[in-house]
Amino acid sequence: MSSFDFLSIGHSNIPADRFVALLRAAGAGAIADVRTTPFSRFCPWFSGRALAPLLQQNGMRYLPYGAALGGRPSRAELYCDGIADYEAMARQDDFNAGLDRLAADAANSGPRGRICLMCAEREPLDCHRCLLVARALAARGLSIGHILHDGTVEPHAATERRLLEIAGDHGDLFAALHKEQIAAAYRQRARAVAYRAKPNPAGRSR
Repeated sequence: MSSFDFLSIGHSNIPADRFVALLRAAGAGAIADVRTTPFSRFCPWFSGRALAPLLQQNGMRYLPYGAALGGRPSRAELYCDGIADYEAMARQDDFNAGLDRLAADAANSGPRGRICLMCAEREPLDCHRCLLVARALAARGLSIGHILHDGTVEPHAATERRLLEIAGDHGDLFAALHKEQIAAAYRQRARAVAYRAKPNPAGRSR
């Protein structure tokens, strides 16, 4: 696992002890919670107020990042046809400042273990932690491993290959064309799974 700069996980509805076990097995030392609203009605142990002490009891840190890196923006210009626009979000100063802070936290972690991005969705390709945040980290030359619920850790490059397959594209040998194919596949997937604003959204969300 030492080859990864960051990890990611979706908590879904797994039990708290299984969640902690997955983090330990992958070598995570902190959770960066990228949910806009760190709350779970159906799994209350994943609400921020409960999760922070749970992690502390297990020697891990809780880092709230939802304000900067959350997937449900409050500003209308960050939606396209009512759907959160990840490409527009990735260009925002506050988002990139959040990435800078995340990188600094990771650099200062030392022997305490890697930072693991956390959101709710089990499948990385259903979640902005992969389609937005991990993509942006990868663009900075950082490596990400997605913790799956069977305990395997999928490199982000392998996740991108699955993304291309879902889009019906297996990539091209020419780097420039491949870059366009990846971007199109990200855009297509984001349109399918990103947060959809309610009519006249108040702005508070995931």
